[in-house]
Amino acid sequence: MRITVLGSTGSIGQSTLDVIRRNRDRFQVDALVAGRNIESLAAQIAEFAPRVAIVADEASLPLLRELLAERSIPEPELAWGPQAYVDAATAPETDFLMSSIVGVAGLEATFGAIQAGKRIGLANKETLVAAGAIVMGEVKRRGVELIPVDSEHNGAHQCLRAGRRSEVTKLILTASGGPFRKSSKSDMSKVTPEQALNHPTWKMGPRITVDSSTLMNKGFEVIEACWLFDLPVEQVEVVVHPQSTVHAMVEYNDGSVIAQVCATDMRMPIQYAMTWPERAPAPVPRLEWSQARTWDFEPPDLDRFPLLRLAYQAQAGGGSLTATLNAADEIAVEAFLDGRIPFPAIWETVEETLSRVGRLEPKTIGDVLEIDRRSRAVAREVAEQRGAVVRPH
Repeated sequence: MRITVLGSTGSIGQSTLDVIRRNRDRFQVDALVAGRNIESLAAQIAEFAPRVAIVADEASLPLLRELLAERSIPEPELAWGPQAYVDAATAPETDFLMSSIVGVAGLEATFGAIQAGKRIGLANKETLVAAGAIVMGEVKRRGVELIPVDSEHNGAHQCLRAGRRSEVTKLILTASGGPFRKSSKSDMSKVTPEQALNHPTWKMGPRITVDSSTLMNKGFEVIEACWLFDLPVEQVEVVVHPQSTVHAMVEYNDGSVIAQVCATDMRMPIQYAMTWPERAPAPVPRLEWSQARTWDFEPPDLDRFPLLRLAYQAQAGGGSLTATLNAADEIAVEAFLDGRIPFPAIWETVEETLSRVGRLEPKTIGDVLEIDRRSRAVAREVAEQRGAVVRPH
């Protein structure tokens, strides 16, 4: 199987390449699509010899060529920019697309791969959060295999193999609770970027890590789960599970609850997506059941974590609300990490942006991207206003 990795230098991309490294008789790299981490991309080209390598902008190409020449690495076909992402995702040489670019940057390429009938491992939340109705409509029309890679959705995918879809009464997604699970509202007003980036369980990129600390990441997962598994938002529940060992649970109409449990290592769901419907030997150490274990579960506090509440409301409201939710959150998290707004202003910015932009009805991916641009512009304005309020005079 020949694989294109969107976001090859990110955490999911690197884990995907490690799974390929361990299964070279089964997988080959067709294309590596990166952003601006040119050093890492050069090393990946040296190891995996892709047919194509793509960077975010034209200015990065000379440095990549220089690094490859210095190390005597054969140069693959090189390209840059969003259209090159789409070309790589839809190329006839590619059998499987790992969609792991963070943000809407991966939306067009992923949608193009769906239209081309590719099998897809989906680790890009924004694809379904911003354009769930359009994307899943195309998935059904094309009969595409879309396998979720997020640990929670991947766990749910496995649990759903235990019964018929008509027998499902509830899908339960687990959340670690992040670093501020026990923090008071007053403590959260003083949170620094360094504290927000210190996740207790997972190693992820900056935006996803901050989103986990606000439970926005879990809100996105609720939206994604509704589209992936064709469930109303009322049937998707979130519970806080600090040990992060149970990734998802499915409750059936007879009261049985099936849980998916595995090590907290993203190579597990990545390999599952790449080998489905088969199961390959575990790529990481198995859980040791001879050791005593305690699993805790508790409901999330929607007062301290209002972004999760906003996510439920946006999915229930429909239309473009979830696209605006995503765009506003990305801008707000960026402003927080840059020190321009305090931690609580993340959810304040998102809520006000939703109110200002309102609900629209996108019909195409182009419509979604235009709503995304508009929402970002409004969110920047709101964040600037929020920052001005707290700046010392």
